[in-house]
Amino acid sequence: MGSYEEPTIPVVDMSSFFTGGAEHQQHAADQLAEACRDLGFVAITGHGVSSELLREAFDWSRKLFELSHEDKMKAPHPASSVPHRGYSPPGLEKVYAKKLCDGDDVEISQGKSLRKVKDFKESYEIGSEDNPSQPNIWLPEIILPGYRKFMLHFYWELNKSAQMILQAIGQGLHLKDSELTNLLRLHPGQNNQLRLLHYPPVPAELLENQIVARMPAHTDWSSFTLLFQDDCGGLELEDPRNPGLFIPATPIPDALVLNIGDMFQRISNDTFKTATHRVALPPLQQNHGDGANVTRARYSIPYFFAPNDDAVVECLPSTVREDRPAVYEPIMFKDYGAWRSKYAYQQPEVEV
Repeated sequence: MGSYEEPTIPVVDMSSFFTGGAEHQQHAADQLAEACRDLGFVAITGHGVSSELLREAFDWSRKLFELSHEDKMKAPHPASSVPHRGYSPPGLEKVYAKKLCDGDDVEISQGKSLRKVKDFKESYEIGSEDNPSQPNIWLPEIILPGYRKFMLHFYWELNKSAQMILQAIGQGLHLKDSELTNLLRLHPGQNNQLRLLHYPPVPAELLENQIVARMPAHTDWSSFTLLFQDDCGGLELEDPRNPGLFIPATPIPDALVLNIGDMFQRISNDTFKTATHRVALPPLQQNHGDGANVTRARYSIPYFFAPNDDAVVECLPSTVREDRPAVYEPIMFKDYGAWRSKYAYQQPEVEV
């Protein structure tokens, strides 16, 4: 038996797709599609989001999470998955793998069995103001002046990049014009989700002994996710050819990480596979005076690019053939999301 060779996460420069001619655009699109087909996980540079805008977004994120708990709880996420908006303190949300959604233990315990290991992170969820099914939950303006205005601007700037990346994926798949048009119509932008994430410092021993988790292995149920991360590290992709083995997604300045989600696996009829990923113990740690290793704080900003709630998601016609029938039945996105997030929100307490 040969030794295991860990694959590397590909890096694709998309700048030529944003600014180049037709030939250069197609080359970039083909590179992106090949990376998505191989791992469902790719680092992208030249994605159209400026370094200055990203720095400003991370500055706002730090300002937000530096607020007192009392102030952050003035925009509380409800104890349910709808609306998926507002501030979640450590332990409120539980992330879990898709395969656990219908497990007997999970059903019998109504999700409590998923919370034996609690997630130690805090987040703030933001959406479009044009989405009545998911109304935003904002802090009072006096608490963090300018935050709401910036985040709404940032939301739509990320949507511009996501729309271009979707078009590139479609070109990389060599979709018919009508299919690409329908794919773009399926994703108008109103149902995307902007998430600010903060992983507070935590004793490494608690992570190593699985008393708490950063974020367990899971897939996203959107079409794809654009993720921006600081330089802390800890993000990992499960090697699809070797389940259980994880590949570090080493941070690259100003790059984003694209991971394929459950919806695009369905849309592409398994041409692209949804990427299982997690946030684990980062490689860089601080050593406190008592000798205990404590993780660095980690900040990340994922942007979940999704169909509208009432959109019916089905396999693209060009991905279905006699020798490759449709793997998935059509499903409404909101129904799929409700199934995936059924046990995500309860009211636990985390003591660290």
